[in-house]
Order: sequence, then C-alpha cells, then structure tokens
Amino acid sequence: MHNGTRLAAVDLGSNSFRLEIGRYEFGHIQRVEYLKETVRQGNGLDEDRNLTPEAMERGWACLARFGERLAGFPRAQVRAVATQTLREARNREEFLSRGSEMLGYPIDVVSGPEEARLIYQGVARLLPQSDERRLVVDIGGRSTELILGQQFTPHAVASFRVGSVAWSQRYFPQGEFTATAFLAAEIAAKAVLDEALGTFRPDAWEVAYGSSGTAGAVGDILAAAGGTPGTITREGLAWLHERLLRAQTAERLRMDGLKEERRAVIGGGVSVLRAVFDLLEIDQMQVAQGALRQGALYDLLDREQPGTDLRTTTVNGLMQRFGVDAEHAERVARTACALFDQAAPAGSERAARKLDWAARLHEIGCLVSHSDYHRHGAYILDNTDAAGFAVPELHRLGILVQGQRGKVRKIEADLQDPMFALQLLSLRLAVALCHARRDPDTAGLALRQDGARFHLTTRGGWAAAYPQSAHLLREEALAWLKTPWELAVSLA
Repeated sequence: MHNGTRLAAVDLGSNSFRLEIGRYEFGHIQRVEYLKETVRQGNGLDEDRNLTPEAMERGWACLARFGERLAGFPRAQVRAVATQTLREARNREEFLSRGSEMLGYPIDVVSGPEEARLIYQGVARLLPQSDERRLVVDIGGRSTELILGQQFTPHAVASFRVGSVAWSQRYFPQGEFTATAFLAAEIAAKAVLDEALGTFRPDAWEVAYGSSGTAGAVGDILAAAGGTPGTITREGLAWLHERLLRAQTAERLRMDGLKEERRAVIGGGVSVLRAVFDLLEIDQMQVAQGALRQGALYDLLDREQPGTDLRTTTVNGLMQRFGVDAEHAERVARTACALFDQAAPAGSERAARKLDWAARLHEIGCLVSHSDYHRHGAYILDNTDAAGFAVPELHRLGILVQGQRGKVRKIEADLQDPMFALQLLSLRLAVALCHARRDPDTAGLALRQDGARFHLTTRGGWAAAYPQSAHLLREEALAWLKTPWELAVSLA
C-alpha cells in the first residue's frame, strides 16, 4: 500500500448509510471526506421481515449518490458493509443485487460478531495506544454490539438484537414518552442483554467506550447542556431521561445538541443505553470517534499487507477446531492452486486465495460424518461466525466445498461465473488427484481454458502409471456434461 492511496468504506446501517473516504499515510488512514444520509431502512421491515419497496428505493437512491462519488476507485480499495437490517431481511438479495449495481461495488452482509470485530478495530485505531482493558458498546438501529479488548485485539465479541430503531418502533411507536414505556423498554433490553453479564462483567474492563449513533447523540446533548464533552455519565442519562418524559413526545422535544435526524429514535436509543449502564454497572462512558466504517477501512489495509489477512488465521483456526487433516488439506490446496494458476487470467490472485481457503476446509465436515462430508462442510461454513469473513464470502466457500464431489450441475446457478467455474474445477481435480492422500505426480499435467471449454492434458505414460487417477479424471469429464462448461481430458 503506497502513501497517498485512497480507500473508502460504506456502512449500510439500520438508521443511516455512511461513506468514509480516507488516505493512507505511513500506516495510518487520514479522513478525506465523510458523507451520511438518514435512510431508516430499519423502519422498512414489514411483519414478514421483508424490506418494503419504499425502504429499498430510499437505500438504492443513497447508494447511487455514493456510487457517483466513488467512481474511479479500484475495487480492492472499497469495502461496503451491511449490518442487522439486511441480516434480517428475507428479500435482501433483491436489495443487494441492485444496490451493488448502483454503488458500483459488492456489498458484504457481515455477521453480528464480525460487525463487532470491525467496530472494535475502528474504535481502537482512533484511540491513543494504551494497555487499558476496554469495553466498547455500539448501539445501532437494530443491534447492539459489545466488545472487550486491549490495544488492537478484541478478546470477546457479541451482538444482540436490540437497537434504537427497533426499540423506538416497539415501545415508542407514536413518539410518546411515558414512564411506563421507558420501564418496559429497559426491562426488555435487559432481558435480551442479560447473557452478556457472564462475559462483560464489570471486573473484565477498566474503561467503557460508546461508538456510533446513539452514544454520539447522547454525548452531544449532554455536552450542550454543560456536561464534559465526549463523556456520558449515569447522572447525565438520568437527566436526559427526565427531559424526555417532560417533553412527552418526540415532536415536542427541543434540546440543544439533538439533531433532527435523531429525534425519531432517541427514545429507543436512550432506553437501551440506560439498560446497558444498569446491567454492566457503568458509571461513565467515553464517546469514541472510531466506528464500523473506520474498522472496515483498516481491514482493507490489513488484507493488502502480506501475512496480515485475518481470514487466513481464521481458516487455520477452523481447521484445528474441526480436526482437519492439515497435511492433506495443504496437499489439496497446493494442487488446486497450481492447476488454477495455469488457466486463470492475470489479476486472479484474490480468487486463488479463496480457492486455497476452500481447499484447506474441504474436509471440515468430516467431524460431523464421513458420509456426505461435503454437504456437512457447506452447512458449517454457512452457519459459522468466522472473523474477517463476510456472510457471502463464507457462503461462496461453502458452495465450493459442497461442489467438490458429486454432480456439478447441482450448483448450476453459480457456474455462470467463469472464475467460480475454474475454482470449482481446480478443486475437484485436486481432490481426485490426491485421492491416495499422498502428493500426486503433476509433472506434465496442464490445464488451460478456451472459452467455455477446459482442456486437461498429461505427459506420455502418465495414465498407465496412475490408472486410478486416470479413471477419476475421465469420470470428472463426464460430470461436467449438461453444464455450461466442457472438460476435455487428453490422457497419454
């Protein structure tokens, strides 16, 4: 990463969409531009958890404006991250498909724990370095993330389905503030957050930080009322609670420091924050400058630095957890990537890295059962929390793992992508060539692509020397029949 390189992060939150553009300078990212739009997608989930057409249109319009600003940015220098609303939305694929097109870049839906990890990175990167044990609290529109960490390392992350938008809709639907509504909202928030006590207990941290919308809004209001800037106290929260009760409705609420866009969700945000203070015995919280979008920027940076991609560490951890035969996984990965590199176009390094991960995880399902282990492996990857990975990335790895054996046409929809087809073929060939669980003889083995046709050739005498491998390769050619692709095998 060269000094002066521009990076961009888009945060698709439940209340607001944000765009942060930064410039890399000597290991740090300096802000160049920041845009924010209140989209309120979290309000647009209907009873069936589908985004309404109006909510989708609001989001698409915002992404189109962000996309115009990002025109010309290389794909590797932009990260778009979606959170709880799109985790919940049943019709999210419809929104993401057009949204990615409008933005001009793919949108990653991240899991709750991955969102928490990125939040912590954003907070930690903008704080002075110290060895203090930190608690970070991020109350978003439909989820609340809690993180314990020191320096740049998060030690515990958790995500809970409670937030300012969801709680405002549920307990203050007409914007009316009553003592009864606040009591019900706080009790309900504590019920959801109660399991956090075991991990995030008061003796596990020294300093509490609040990041993102609710903490920032409350901090601004208290500072405007004469409080210490950047600090939220238990007394200040009690004072704010009393002011909301006196106003009786959000429409009548007039307070210095309260932005108009925050008025409709301030009741839900304050009730959740009060519940967090009570449950975790917080007396004082510092308002953090960093948040999810800064974490996404630094994550982009880490992915580009050799040896620092967290996803590789995560893959190694999954291999250990599920008892994968590391030697064989390395063998299959090495063979698959060698074949892939022969046929892949220039600039396919990212696809090769993902193929390597899929190959190392191809037997992850064996711990469940050796029967249909490829299907078990796909299920595990679709349902695990893996640091550094977005939900679509894990799903794509799962499809590769599922497709390593059996009929190819079962995943025909994904075969429309030429790069995926080459990844899948390379993995399947590697699994076949490594069937004896020893290093295969690949000298003279060549894979090339010509349009929709793959050609696999061997050196003279190879088929006679390895008859079982030759048989498996011929079977592989048959498996690609009735797909958009053809595999031609020439065995000498």
